[in-house]
Amino acid sequence: MKKKIVYLATDPQLALNFRIKYNEVFDVQHFDNPTHLLSWLTQGERTDAIFNASNPASPLGLSLIRTVKKEVGLNLPVFWVTEEVISPALRDLLLNAGVSDIFRKLPNEQTLVTRLNYLSAPKQSGSFLANPPTYAFKHSFQKRAFDIIFSATALFFLLPVMAIIAILIKLESKGPALYYSYRVGEGYKIFKFWKFRSMRQDADLMLSSVKDLNQYQTTTGNEGHETNNVCETCLNQGSDCQKKLVDTTGQLICEKYYQHLKKGNGNASFIKIVNDPRITRIGTFIRNTSLDELPQLYNVLRGDMSIIGNRPLPLYEAEKITTDQFAARFIAPAGITGLWQVSKRGKGGYLSEDERKALDIEYAKNYSFKRDLLIIFKTIPAMFQKENV
Repeated sequence: MKKKIVYLATDPQLALNFRIKYNEVFDVQHFDNPTHLLSWLTQGERTDAIFNASNPASPLGLSLIRTVKKEVGLNLPVFWVTEEVISPALRDLLLNAGVSDIFRKLPNEQTLVTRLNYLSAPKQSGSFLANPPTYAFKHSFQKRAFDIIFSATALFFLLPVMAIIAILIKLESKGPALYYSYRVGEGYKIFKFWKFRSMRQDADLMLSSVKDLNQYQTTTGNEGHETNNVCETCLNQGSDCQKKLVDTTGQLICEKYYQHLKKGNGNASFIKIVNDPRITRIGTFIRNTSLDELPQLYNVLRGDMSIIGNRPLPLYEAEKITTDQFAARFIAPAGITGLWQVSKRGKGGYLSEDERKALDIEYAKNYSFKRDLLIIFKTIPAMFQKENV
């Protein structure tokens, strides 16, 4: 009897190649949408293993694997398939999320079935790759207790201030006072990231007109890039893509097509617009004083973030730094403020992309509660700054 395998990838060709290679031993079910997979699993469909060929920071990545294992409660082998070199830090994140093995080159049928049978047997004892972690963030009771007490107290006393800010935002421009975006935090966890709205409601539509102002842009690389790029699947069906991203050039692009192009994309990983014309007047004030960050106290109270940590990244930014040593930054919690903010903000100098990554990694590797307290004390003067960032 064939093993029933779930294969996760945004590129259907990868799933087709896998199905052809293991046609004799596996019945492959391909998913490119996390909602569809979870719906399929909750209907009681049998599956023997999951093969994941997606990006760790994507909706099909580590966040989905954790959901399958912890919330759905399926204790089944998960194999990670990648063509890229896996750094020690990323390897540890994958293993800690429940990944059994990581393959850069898939083995033959007999070897893979033997491995799958072993992992599926009772009293299984880990994986070939279960070595002691190279990096480990030392979570402490002090840090979480401080986060809960600080965020709950701050929310209580700042509610009147937050109400005034919300009213001013509504008076100046149309749209809700609060907004959320999906961000990637510790261990590539994807969560809703809350802020006060500091931009016009149509800010996303205006991104392409201000892309040249990106503080972290190092190359243009935009020749031949078309608006509303669609993947081959949607093109053949004559339909518009349902899953779109705004890429680093400000263009709307199909997620599948973006996955195809990203390996050759030389654009900067981070996007920060200098003197962004999309920001409202009240938005300029709350940004320069960091008051737009106040709703993230709710994220801290929930446990999505910490007061001190590395800034959570949008999906398209996180996907660019999942390899090499840069994956180490995702071992630390996501934070409202952190080491790189107090190192550069308020000192009149711009922060380069490499400097930002280096400071994120330094914080992840050298965390201490005492250092967190020092960062908090340095954050207060850094909140009040002259430059418009």
